[in-house]
Amino acid sequence: MSAPVTAPEPLWLFDGVCNLCSGSVRAVLAIDRKGIMRFTPIQSDYGRALAIAHGIDPDHPASFLYLDDGKALEKSAAILALLRRLGAPWSGLAAVVGLLPKTWLDGGYDWLAANRYRLMGKRSTCMVPTPAQRTRFVLEPPTA
Repeated sequence: MSAPVTAPEPLWLFDGVCNLCSGSVRAVLAIDRKGIMRFTPIQSDYGRALAIAHGIDPDHPASFLYLDDGKALEKSAAILALLRRLGAPWSGLAAVVGLLPKTWLDGGYDWLAANRYRLMGKRSTCMVPTPAQRTRFVLEPPTA
């Protein structure tokens, strides 16, 4: 049995070649002025290991993974938790959107995830963070 893959929290595992996903990461980098959120692309060795450990196919990810407060969340649950973590006004948006049925939210998420490359495009390489953003990107497991 292999050792569990550890991760700093909160950590957002994202599709680094997806324009929609990378754009979302850039938006959160701008919003999260306290620098709480950490990111790792699924295309990195560490990202692949996290994805596999949580049942996500790193070659064909159908969801991003959000690790926070000891939980691994996907789809709409991940988006809502991420928004809550960002604080006001985003936590208020999460409260309102969270009133919708989970089946609707996950259905919308699944549709967008399945069509993200067609709608927003795909890069040939992962996004490259600016020097100021690099400390927010985790590319290997934390050391004990």
